[in-house]
Amino acid sequence: MITFSNLDIIIILVFFGMVMFAGFLPALTGKNNAEEYLLSGRKVGLFLFVLTNVATWYGGILGVGEFTYRYGLLSWFTQGLPYYLFAFIFAIFLAPRIREASLFTIPDKIESVFGKPAAMISAAIVFILVSPAPYLLMIASLISIVFGINLLTALIVSLILSIIYMFKSGYKSDLYTDALEFFVMFIGFAVLFFTSTAEFGGIEFLENNLPSGHLSFTGDSSVTFIVVWFLIALWTFADPGFHQRSYAAKSGNVAKYGIIISIFFWALFDFLTTSTGLFARASLQEIDNPVLAFPLYAEQVLGSGLKGIFYAGLFATILSTLNSFLFLSATTFSRDFISKFMGTADQNKLIKYTRVGLLFSGLISVLFAYMFQSVVEIWYTIGSLCIPGIILLVIGAYYEKLRISARLAVAESITAVLISLLWLLLREYGFLSEWMSQVEPMVIGLLAALLIHLFGMHNYKAVKVQV
Repeated sequence: MITFSNLDIIIILVFFGMVMFAGFLPALTGKNNAEEYLLSGRKVGLFLFVLTNVATWYGGILGVGEFTYRYGLLSWFTQGLPYYLFAFIFAIFLAPRIREASLFTIPDKIESVFGKPAAMISAAIVFILVSPAPYLLMIASLISIVFGINLLTALIVSLILSIIYMFKSGYKSDLYTDALEFFVMFIGFAVLFFTSTAEFGGIEFLENNLPSGHLSFTGDSSVTFIVVWFLIALWTFADPGFHQRSYAAKSGNVAKYGIIISIFFWALFDFLTTSTGLFARASLQEIDNPVLAFPLYAEQVLGSGLKGIFYAGLFATILSTLNSFLFLSATTFSRDFISKFMGTADQNKLIKYTRVGLLFSGLISVLFAYMFQSVVEIWYTIGSLCIPGIILLVIGAYYEKLRISARLAVAESITAVLISLLWLLLREYGFLSEWMSQVEPMVIGLLAALLIHLFGMHNYKAVKVQV
């Protein structure tokens, strides 16, 4: 049973009040053209870039708690290390090129290289990839726990808290709230970490109370299991948030070094979350729902006030990703669907369509979250189906040697998504043999995309030679 003192509730309410203040603060500037609304005028400096880049990376914090509770240090090895590696590669080889392109979205770049049909398909994929539904569900679940309201009401409240300030100032409101949430999330988990070490000590307590393998980077997991998670980390290259922040950066160097600096803060935050996840497993032993590992552990070790600070940190970690994904969805809706379909580049209409997109994406996410009510299920399905259909095209769009024809680009996206979906359904309904069912749908989709892309690269080179 999780309970909250009046002081805890006040601290949480003060946090949400601060978020509202930060979100509405940019409205005082009065600027409201499309570039300002969608990308903060492409003037985001290094400091603000790092704060928002770090904050938006950790929306699935309850999933981190669950993964660490179940698997120990394997959580960091699969959910941290590969992302550092791919983020570094992205920073060196893609971020400066993305900023130089001075576009708005991934489909903008896809269209400039592979044509409008490929761009429309990529827009659909991006819209699904940046679904705010998992993060809306997590925020709503916490609000339901803290304030004792039903899930549907909590989902609607969560949507209002994450969307209202972006109507006026757009991306700049997202930046300002993310900057605030950066500090709150670190403070929240620092409180839990230092309380844990004061209560239980350090590594000796963990060694004596954790299951065998929890302090091993690979645990008892198979090589295949680890490889699949490393493949899932390839999502970094097609992450619309990385592209959006690179487009908004003041320069290519801000984008490049901003991501590299972010890696150090990610590592620090991973240390805090992984350590507290291990303490939770060692202290709680067996619990029915590991998704609640952090809240249940906080209930055990944190007193009045400190628990409120920690919950503010949980809310900040999730909310920073939720509002960013909501705005990404809205941008995709306005820029890549409505504007392209209607053939208009009118700035005032683009802002209007983005606001409509905020409402549309938010309501769809409420429906999606209420229907599934499983963060892991939403993540797994979205990642498995969508990433294979876009990742190679994104890389090829910025490197001419890796390009294919427009027709094959369309075929690659459609085929990769459909094959991933087919494999998922075959495995779900037991049509695959035991060893085949161990192969992830994403792996099959990536393999199909890779084969088409390699064929397309060879053909693309041949056509260029003939010309």
